[in-house]
Amino acid sequence: MPEFLQFLFSGLTIGAVYALVALGFTLIYNASDVINFAQGEFVMLGGMVTVFAAAAGVPLPLAALLAVIVAVAVGLLLYYLAIEPAKGASAVTLIIITIGASIFLRGIAAIVFDKRFHKLPSFAGDEPLRIGGAAVLPQSIIVLVGCGVIVLALWLFLTRTLAGKAVLATAANMLAARLVGINTSRVVALSFAVSAAIGAIGGVLVTPITLTNYDVGTMLALKGFAAAMLGGMGNPLGAVVGGLLVGLLEAFGAGYISSAYKDATAFIVILLVLFVMPQGLFGRTATERV
Repeated sequence: MPEFLQFLFSGLTIGAVYALVALGFTLIYNASDVINFAQGEFVMLGGMVTVFAAAAGVPLPLAALLAVIVAVAVGLLLYYLAIEPAKGASAVTLIIITIGASIFLRGIAAIVFDKRFHKLPSFAGDEPLRIGGAAVLPQSIIVLVGCGVIVLALWLFLTRTLAGKAVLATAANMLAARLVGINTSRVVALSFAVSAAIGAIGGVLVTPITLTNYDVGTMLALKGFAAAMLGGMGNPLGAVVGGLLVGLLEAFGAGYISSAYKDATAFIVILLVLFVMPQGLFGRTATERV
């Protein structure tokens, strides 16, 4: 039983980060039909900027805030310099653009920072808590609570604010949103900014546990994409559920089968979803009127 709980807590912790990456995919996909494979780089920026700002003497909360601001600025630049000029391009072209942006951001990070792994101090100490015989780091609880707060804040933003409702309207029908006076270009830019902020916060929260370097975004993007597909691309609830499920599958697979297959879990999930249930757990079967 302690072993099971240990894998459960580990899976939920890393799954919460995948859920945040998947939420970023979902927000941008809903607003613009773009699958942004640079989403993992926002997580990387959150961790790396915080590490280096804190090392330069900036208090940790301000360093984390700076990291979020940098990620939001990068998200907006990505949209205005790469995505908007390619408006009307095919989905494959847009995916290639985001993959290119991901490679570019990794290269810039390797030059500006370095290629070594870095760690932030835990926000609430390194003394593990004992729950049912399992050892749980306080930082893991902070990651789970942080993920829950972000999901709640995002739900309130989308359902209680005018800007959030504009995002929902654009996601439902971009042409109709334009006809009622919504500036859809700004809405899509806003979705990039919010996705970047969510990714950066995830990076700040998880860096004390998993370390970070210039290259962590690639694998996070793939696993977040697997989570978004499993939950149903475009469904925020599905993104959260998918992220947690991918994290749990990864933790239990590594614990009970072999840690050698840990990173293969996301690829197996992608293949299974494609072959068995392309619409995901909470997605709807697409229909097209002709």
